[in-house]
Amino acid sequence: MPKRTRNPLGRRLSIALVTLAVTAPVAACGSGASSTASGDGTSKITVLRSNGALFEPLYIAQQQGYFEDAGLDVTIKAGAQDTSQNAPSVLNGEAQFAMTDCSGFLKGAAKNMPIRIATGLVNATDEVDPTDGLLVKKGSSIKSFADLEGKTVGLSALGGTIQFAVEYLTEKAGADPDKIKFVSLPTTSLTDAAQSGKTDAVFSFGAFYAAGKQAGLTSIGQGMNDLPGLTQGVLFASQEYLSKNTATAEKFTGAVAKAITYANQHPDAVKAIDKKYTQLSADYIENSQNSVYDKTIDTTMMRTVITKMHQYGLLSSAPEDDAIYWDKAPTGTGD
Repeated sequence: MPKRTRNPLGRRLSIALVTLAVTAPVAACGSGASSTASGDGTSKITVLRSNGALFEPLYIAQQQGYFEDAGLDVTIKAGAQDTSQNAPSVLNGEAQFAMTDCSGFLKGAAKNMPIRIATGLVNATDEVDPTDGLLVKKGSSIKSFADLEGKTVGLSALGGTIQFAVEYLTEKAGADPDKIKFVSLPTTSLTDAAQSGKTDAVFSFGAFYAAGKQAGLTSIGQGMNDLPGLTQGVLFASQEYLSKNTATAEKFTGAVAKAITYANQHPDAVKAIDKKYTQLSADYIENSQNSVYDKTIDTTMMRTVITKMHQYGLLSSAPEDDAIYWDKAPTGTGD
């Protein structure tokens, strides 16, 4: 049984660390399971991207002709701000693939939704400088995650990847994560909450994390970099679509894999996409390191996430691997 269920799930979503808080399985999934062919014989696919970031390989696959070369007519659309709304779209055939992060996907898998991860996009890595992390005001008594017992931590969303990370890193530091109080705050209010003492700490990310440090806040640890292999971006589809359209799905994920290689080799192409499709400032994009894209899903880290999120009361069940991965998804053990 989960250790506790202290926080409501499915609150505000962060830019890349999104939450898929699913309240019930969606039964109807057969209406759009078959691939649709256009007049020239290409297979039509709609993919729902996140509203924040990590979707860059999708546009690169389109720009570089990888989708076209694979005989695919791909439409990329911004999905719902709350990605729990994307799963029904995949299940009823409005879209064939959609993006989320590991905890976002696991919320659906834990509710027995017939969805499977088709490919990874981005994993946490220490190959780049931290772009997120725990922030405290200067002079705070919090010097490590072990000091969070009895403290209040502000998050942009409760119940998702960020809360898991804080609890897991606290436990790894030898403290009891059950003694942390979490509160949900607007992302734009995180820095002020830490500075004013409304919270003892906040976990921020992206441009907000950078702004917090510039405002004088102190970063504790290395953020998600302390959890290498943690899946931050995946593409998922319905189990039925993948089983009925295996060849098309393999062409799609193959094109995305080529785009991932291209993205890692051409940082300027990634930055150009960010300038066009995100709300980040051009200065921030130019002065930031790009993500390191990776198609491989680290199943060892994913199992850790599943086990611990269930223990922390953030998942209603601990789904097995056959309820998570497409049998042709690129997986590895993180060794």
